[in-house]
Amino acid sequence: MSLISVENVDFAYARDQQVLDGVSFSVRSGTNVGLVGESGSGKSTILKLLLGLARPSSGAIRFEGETFDARDRTFMRRYRQSVQAVFQDPYSSLDPRQKVEDIVAEPLRSLRIPGDHKRAIRAALHDVGLPEDAVSRYPHEFSGGQRQRIAIARAIVARPKLILADEAVSALDLSTRIRIVELLKTLSDAMTILLVSHDLGVVAALCEEIIILERGKIVESGKTRDILAAPQHPYTRKLLASVPRMPA
Repeated sequence: MSLISVENVDFAYARDQQVLDGVSFSVRSGTNVGLVGESGSGKSTILKLLLGLARPSSGAIRFEGETFDARDRTFMRRYRQSVQAVFQDPYSSLDPRQKVEDIVAEPLRSLRIPGDHKRAIRAALHDVGLPEDAVSRYPHEFSGGQRQRIAIARAIVARPKLILADEAVSALDLSTRIRIVELLKTLSDAMTILLVSHDLGVVAALCEEIIILERGKIVESGKTRDILAAPQHPYTRKLLASVPRMPA
């Protein structure tokens, strides 16, 4: 069964501002998916829909077969425990006034998840490669890559089924980006990732399947290796042509 199904979804901010047009795709458990497109393609809007920050103009979103309904508190509590997000900017996504322990614990508190929270926090920090003493420190004491690891720890502490990663490495320098991608790849053994990105290199490294979005429409989708090896749509070829290459 699919974790997430997006079924013929349209979305418009106003009558003359159509952003998504008949978008359909699914994310299956154990298969990382990359959602790729340039700025304005509709990637961020899809993420807003999946986070419950907006509602489709038409069509449906389903989680494990159940229709997404942000007004249903019981559904949303289960959804929030199962689906967590990691955002682009590790500087703005963490509260500078809170210690790392409180930041990582936020999903456990807000979802009222029972159990030993301190143990869960330590396990999450260990999983992202941060020392236990990080709990007593503040975000400004860490590098950009370490802050993104804190954000990832917060996302995984409740052991979700799906991570929505919104340009999760684009704000980092190249060497840090590589390490965070390797971390996400390791974590994907235990959870599935939907990666929203404009970076085909990152998608190729992390995702088994890819969806190419242009101006609110899916123009190509399938296995990442197949599409990147032999793209069929002109827009996909354009994206590939724009990827920087090392000089010969």
